[in-house]
Amino acid sequence: MTRPAPDAVRYLTGITTTGTPHLGNYVGAIRPAVQASRTPGTQNFYFLADYHALIKCDDPARIQRSTLEIAACWLAAGLDPEQVFFYRQSDIPEIPELTWFLTCVCGKGLLNRAHAYKASVDKNQAAGADPDTDVTAGLFMYPVLMAADIILFNAHKVPVGRDQIQHIEMARDMAASFNHLYGPHFTLPEAAVDESVATLPGLDGRKMSKSYDNTIGLFTPAAQIRKQIAGIVTDSRSPGEPKDTEGSALFQIYRAFATPEETESLRRAYAEGIAWGDAKQLLFERIDREIAPMRQHYQSLVDNPAELERILRRGAERARAVATPFMSELRQAVGLRNLASQSNAKGANNAGKAEKAALPTFKQYREADGLHYFKLVEPGGRVLLQSRGFAAPREAGQAVAALRAEGAAGLVKLAGQVERPQSVSENELGNALSRLMQAD
Repeated sequence: MTRPAPDAVRYLTGITTTGTPHLGNYVGAIRPAVQASRTPGTQNFYFLADYHALIKCDDPARIQRSTLEIAACWLAAGLDPEQVFFYRQSDIPEIPELTWFLTCVCGKGLLNRAHAYKASVDKNQAAGADPDTDVTAGLFMYPVLMAADIILFNAHKVPVGRDQIQHIEMARDMAASFNHLYGPHFTLPEAAVDESVATLPGLDGRKMSKSYDNTIGLFTPAAQIRKQIAGIVTDSRSPGEPKDTEGSALFQIYRAFATPEETESLRRAYAEGIAWGDAKQLLFERIDREIAPMRQHYQSLVDNPAELERILRRGAERARAVATPFMSELRQAVGLRNLASQSNAKGANNAGKAEKAALPTFKQYREADGLHYFKLVEPGGRVLLQSRGFAAPREAGQAVAALRAEGAAGLVKLAGQVERPQSVSENELGNALSRLMQAD
């Protein structure tokens, strides 16, 4: 398999292997992702983020079991491993290699602003402890690993919740920094936030989460699901008394599984005073109607870990057919090359190198004020153009790209963002930019 077709929109989703999926995971992530994977004109990458799990969990048995259960859940829910790229993160050695490449172009200041790291530091400071107490390098470097996951496969869209948008923006920054230094290798990814995806309430009315211990298992036995549903918190209104759908966890969970007609029917039943026990029975029946057909498939996969391993290994082979040749290009770009190729090509390249060396160059850098700048410099060091400060390296890189592509016309677009030293004439600067355009 070659690199994904350039005209296909590529989506990428990672699933951290630290727990067992519940109904909230199914409604909020698994079901919509499986449905999206069947959209024509898209290529979809789904991976089990077991490297990321090591940041949060130090129980090897739990990570192994979670990997097994999560893989089985996605397949039982209808994900077709032959139509998508479905793989385990740790089976792709190109990911940690690219992580190191990105580490070398990523500013520490960018990572200092990551939400998870800042939250840990703030928590320590509030407790009067050293700011970095119990903060691992893994937690600090998490955004770099996530960026490598995404841009190794040049994903266009990354479905995330709003709390993850920052990580996608950081991945864009790292990709842009690499592109600026070594050429346009990476697509700049975009966060895809689907506001229509439901957030399911748990048994106590709060967001369904393992952290709150208020979840309903996805593929737990039907009897256990019935028992969990019976524990959903309701008010004290008796049978026959009208009940409010607003704020009712039971009603919200039902709506996430039901058709519009079924939802409207339950809404009327609330108004007519349905007993809470009867409403919970309706909820159980509606959930079981959707989940029961998948449960047997799930259990057969969990009982056959060798088959799951075969599927994941096959997925890794397909993913590496994309990643390995691309990583070879990136190694070549950064200078990790066959030494013999340099001597063989030396004579042929001397003229080109000399011509390139005579051209002015753009230099990007970051100052102590935290802003990103660039300047256009002659081979002898004379500055021809100086930029103002940009908040992100991506913005500076985009300005440089505009000047390289459009020359003097780019200067007009960037009015107020760049400055020509008094010692440099307009013609001199225009000629320098024209030579760069022709060289490109």
